[in-house]
Order: sequence, then C-alpha cells, then structure tokens
Amino acid sequence: MKLITEHNDQDLRTTITEGKGGVKNTFIEGVFMQANKKNRNNRIYEKTILENAVRRYVNEQVRSGRAVGELNHPSGPSINLDKVSHRITELKWMGDDVVGKALVLDTPMGKIVKGLVEGGVKLGVSSRGMGTVQTRDGVSHVNKDFLLSTIDIVQDPSAPNAFVNGIMESHEWVMDESGNYVEVHSTLSEQTQSLLDEYKALLESIRV
Repeated sequence: MKLITEHNDQDLRTTITEGKGGVKNTFIEGVFMQANKKNRNNRIYEKTILENAVRRYVNEQVRSGRAVGELNHPSGPSINLDKVSHRITELKWMGDDVVGKALVLDTPMGKIVKGLVEGGVKLGVSSRGMGTVQTRDGVSHVNKDFLLSTIDIVQDPSAPNAFVNGIMESHEWVMDESGNYVEVHSTLSEQTQSLLDEYKALLESIRV
C-alpha cells in the first residue's frame, strides 16, 4: 500500500470558546476532505469509498478520543506523538464534503498552531491515509482498500507539498504483525534523495 496525502484548499474557520475554569479552547473547522471531485493531485475519491473510510475512522478513533494529528508534513503513515498538535473531534458529511472540527491541543506543536492563528496565518489541512489507486481515463481513482490515518494541519504552500507528496507516495508500506506500518524501501535517485534530505532539514529548522 502507498501513503496517500491530500491538501485541501478550502478556507478554515477558527473559533475560540471558553471552557471550564475560564480556559480558552481553540478549534479549527472546515472542509477536511471531498468526494466525487478530481483534486489537484489528479485523484478522485468515490463517495462510497470515502464514506467507509470516514465511518471506520470515526468509530475507531474519533469516538474514543484517539484521533490526533500533526503539525506540518509527516514522513510516513504513523502518528508521531511528539508532533501532535490537535485532536479531531468531529467529522460529518455535507453533500460531497467531509466537514471536520479539531481542537488545538496545549502541546508544543499545538502552541505553535495557536500562535500562527493569532498572528493571522492562513492554515490548511492535509488528509493522510493508506491505500492503492487505479488509473482510469488519465485520472487516479482511490480504491476501496483506502484507510484514513489522520488529518494534519499544514501551512499549505502548494509547490513544496506537491514535491513531498510525490516522493513519499513512491514508497510502499506493509503492516507488520503488531499492526504497525513498515516501509518497504524504494530506490530513489541520488539527486532526488539529496533534494528530499535538504527539504526535510529545512522543515526541521523551521520547527525548532
């Protein structure tokens, strides 16, 4: 199976509510995924396929309070707890759109998200999942084996995202006996690997 990521161009809303003890909670809301529409990665998710993936994710992750996501680009399908910035609290359908709501957490990465929001930075979301695709009429259709892993928060510069997507999706992943995804190393050219290493180093310098 391959890592499949999609960056959503829809504007997100930010709301701040006051919880118990006067604690202010920051939420990010908006369209997190879309079905039956060719996206900028030239992929289409049929609604029935995405419905199954979202239903499973809600039942297994959202309802149990385990649906956490990261800030910025992950390097694989697994969740890195040290980079978690938010918890997805709701996913629901509105037509062909999956509308979501996420609580920004009081973690180091969550505090960065809050600072960006307060500074007026436009944020985006990126879905992350595992699956296979089939090309029909020049368009990649996501197959019914698609599994939604999480929704990440990204700053969403289109060119770097497209670069990372192309590299990361070229790798194959298999599930081991413990249920964890293990990368099957693919062969990258030395030039491509060098560019990827440079980009990862740049991302890490931004996060520090």
